Amino acid sequence: MEQKIFDISKLADSTYFADNRLPAHSDHHYYANEEEMLNEEMSMRQSLNGLWYFSYAKNLASRIEGFEKADYNCKIWDTIRVPAHIQMEGYGKPQYTNVAYPWDGHEELNEGEIPTENNPIASYVKYFTVPQGWNEVFVSFQGVDSAMALWLNGKFVGYSEDSCTPSEFDLTPYLVEGENKLAVQVYRFSSASWLEDQDFWRFSGIYRDVYLYTKPQVHVDDLFIHATPCNDYKDGKLSIDFKWNNENAKKLAVKLVDNEENVVIDTVQEITGATSVFTADVENVKLWSAEYPNLYKATFTVKDENDNVVEIIPQNIGFREFKMDGNIMKINGKRIVFKGVNRHEFDCYYGRAIPESKIAHDLDIMKLNNINAIRTSHYPNNSKLYELCDIYGFYVIDETNMETHGSWQIRGSVRCDKNTVPNDHPHWHEAVLDRAKSMLERDKNHASIIIWSCGNESYGGKNIYDMSEYFRKADPSRLVHYESICWDRINEASGKMVLLAMPDERRYDGTSDMESQMYTKVAQIKEFLSKYREKPFICCEYTHSMGNSNGGMHKYTDLTDEEPLYQGGFIWDFADQAIWTRDLYGNDVMNYGGDFGDRPCDYNFSGNGIVFADHAPTSKLQEVKFNYQNFTLVPSETGVKIINKSLFTNTSDYDLIIALAKNGKNVWQKKLTADINAGQTGEVAYTLPTFGAGEYVVTASLVLKQATIWANCGHEVAFGQYVFTKEGKADKKAVAPIKVVKSDFNIGVKGEGFSVMFSADRKMLTSYKYNGVELIEEFPKMNFWRAPIDNDNGCGMPFDTAQWKLASMYTKCVDMQVSENGTESATVKYTYELATRPVAHVVVTYTVTGDGVVKVDMDYKKVEGLPAIPDFGMLFTLPVDYDQIKYYGLGPCDNYIDRKEGGKLGIFTTTTQDEIQPYLVPQECGNHCDVRWFEVTDRRGRGVRISSATPFEASALPYNPHEIENARHHYDLARPHHTVLRASAGMYGVGGDDSWGAPTLDEYITKNEDKHFSFEFKGI
Repeated sequence: MEQKIFDISKLADSTYFADNRLPAHSDHHYYANEEEMLNEEMSMRQSLNGLWYFSYAKNLASRIEGFEKADYNCKIWDTIRVPAHIQMEGYGKPQYTNVAYPWDGHEELNEGEIPTENNPIASYVKYFTVPQGWNEVFVSFQGVDSAMALWLNGKFVGYSEDSCTPSEFDLTPYLVEGENKLAVQVYRFSSASWLEDQDFWRFSGIYRDVYLYTKPQVHVDDLFIHATPCNDYKDGKLSIDFKWNNENAKKLAVKLVDNEENVVIDTVQEITGATSVFTADVENVKLWSAEYPNLYKATFTVKDENDNVVEIIPQNIGFREFKMDGNIMKINGKRIVFKGVNRHEFDCYYGRAIPESKIAHDLDIMKLNNINAIRTSHYPNNSKLYELCDIYGFYVIDETNMETHGSWQIRGSVRCDKNTVPNDHPHWHEAVLDRAKSMLERDKNHASIIIWSCGNESYGGKNIYDMSEYFRKADPSRLVHYESICWDRINEASGKMVLLAMPDERRYDGTSDMESQMYTKVAQIKEFLSKYREKPFICCEYTHSMGNSNGGMHKYTDLTDEEPLYQGGFIWDFADQAIWTRDLYGNDVMNYGGDFGDRPCDYNFSGNGIVFADHAPTSKLQEVKFNYQNFTLVPSETGVKIINKSLFTNTSDYDLIIALAKNGKNVWQKKLTADINAGQTGEVAYTLPTFGAGEYVVTASLVLKQATIWANCGHEVAFGQYVFTKEGKADKKAVAPIKVVKSDFNIGVKGEGFSVMFSADRKMLTSYKYNGVELIEEFPKMNFWRAPIDNDNGCGMPFDTAQWKLASMYTKCVDMQVSENGTESATVKYTYELATRPVAHVVVTYTVTGDGVVKVDMDYKKVEGLPAIPDFGMLFTLPVDYDQIKYYGLGPCDNYIDRKEGGKLGIFTTTTQDEIQPYLVPQECGNHCDVRWFEVTDRRGRGVRISSATPFEASALPYNPHEIENARHHYDLARPHHTVLRASAGMYGVGGDDSWGAPTLDEYITKNEDKHFSFEFKGI
């Protein structure tokens, strides 16, 4: 055999993407016997995970040459863990960039060319001995970023690109007796890097499993399962294509068992040839769906011609049908609604080299929060994900490892020229199709995968269209998705800022079976579907979850009920991408782009998760869970109406819990059963007890009757609330008299157990003592500002409304009036001029009564020419000891006027520190809507309560808005020295249609108009 030599210059050749790599195949496991299978121990596989010898070089010119030779001693090298990214192991720096290629601004490159100055090279060596009895030896690299060359004992074995699908090679011809030397050189940048410009942290190295494997004498190289319903979804047809490693005679025993251990198929097939097909009918089939992920367990026992067992293959099989019915996508005959999330394969400790346990944890979180679909943005994930999605029940869009965003969208303008990748360029054609094939062949047997995606944000053109046609031909059982055809016009507008191309304006609209768009607003979706109804519409990315976000999400989920062609979307995205380190003082820190000196970078734009980078839940999940619930519960005083929006589930699978609270305290509960079929609406009656006058909340909940793999019995899957009031005669309490002390500089008001002081000099409330304790540490301040959230910065709201920040910081009292109502009450009224242009005024009126209550009224008369007001309320600065919070309002997580659907009305407890959400950049958080009363106390129970007859908003944090705004990381915030209690008539919604221009929806903006806010505070 002629020995090949690796040509390093081919790294920049887009037509050279695989050399001597084995064909892609299904990801099935195989075992030598049943005992191995039961213990999941493969004797025909040997892991090479662990420590490898390692050498790092900054670029190709400085790489070690000749290290692969058999006599080159690499055992004196340092070691590195495999799997892992080299940048997470201390070699080079991680880099986060969104659209721009990592070399942008450093080297000027044309498509396919690679950097020469900074192209980290990782040289790995592993010594091994072939297990006894192995006649053939193969190696599998499950994921290497971005290109690898492989040698064994100094002989070049092969080359591979595509960071996210396996690269496998036959080592047999290069083996020697005893110790063998496996050498790998991994190149951070290759021509493949032009196809891998995803919005994520840029790493390199061997980051997924590596293992040796052998094959028995008779072996299934590949299998393709086709399991479809028939006879109006009552029965199933099973057809399995097998590819064998030889044409020898063999026997295949097929056993199929359902999820109740009933044997459905038990037969033996005699086979001759390199391919075979097994077919069978299954009566009374149990269909697979996200609601009921019914899986049949198949075992394929392979025997040689002498009837010896040579391998056993276990395989989960799900019978399901996913198709386009007219212009509607349907799963098992029912219109599907994607309640989805995009999921980058990322963890703050591991990067993309995540352990399998972390994958299961992610799926637990998703199921607990009613997520039913995943888009693998933007590359094939670890194969374990799909296995678990089959078991848990998720609808998956499996996405090809391709994004070329930085080659065609430049500062918002579309470029279509020789540097647009892949476009119609013939030299990219085979590499593009290879990525599609590598994904499909590995993942094709997973019932959870219902759509193949042609990658992300890679413009359009013939190459991607051909990929879509490959998917359709290779696997007609699934649909094909691609979004970026929206930019690919027949009359191309190169270099111009353009709107999305409509279907009749696109070159290859047929690339995608469904209309897929990103961040399209609800009104725009409605407008689009009023004109174009040939395809269903999904948002492959929507409700951008950057920082404090996901406002207005309910508008989208409501649309799935109103418009049949709108079939849901996928939140961007699941987890913040940030990297854990420790600061100089040993505190945990989540680093974002730029924190490693990486340039170019996109800073905190990777903080888009509904969970944090350590995958702890954010408060945004509360809203996601509610908007994604499959049941709408509308309780009343006499019963609950239930709209069952699930596709296959009867409400009798759950317990119905009816709970009654009076003034926030639970007083009654009852367990009932509801029997409402999928797609139907019904009512369940009940009789509530009476408990006298007060505000009542009825909460109707559906909870799990039995534990699942992702939740315990009693987990709530859906709820609804109803609020009503029973009037009664209020007892008029006697109020102790007050005494007013008028001095030259201060006005004092004294009563039983309290005193209040107003300054005539400083023109503000300066003291409130209750039970001898001073509760006002700093003067109360009017507040018209919030610490800007990422969405505010993206749409320019702080610039537009900046006058209100000045108004919050600088005021001038232009009038003070004092009046008394005998000994019952005293009133102090201040009129403040605000630092706005034109000048505005706010009148603050304090009314003190003998029970220690101070009533506060804030009044503003609209001044034409001023912008919307981010907030309208008052801040009280208390000692830091007052960090315990108890409130009656919407909770338990923070909520906002456009993100409060998932909040429950009740009494909740928390702390000021827990109310701080650890977004990558500190920003507004901790707000609660529909508050009746809000208490902040120390751990002895002393403190203050604010309340109002009209529901208001409130929060208590260790910092004021200006301190939060000034911090770029949480370590910029000082150790807490105060508690800042805020009472508000209401602030801006948080928005979230996108984070780079979309403002908060108009109905959730606190406009510049007449405002009146009234509340009371009192010591505890």
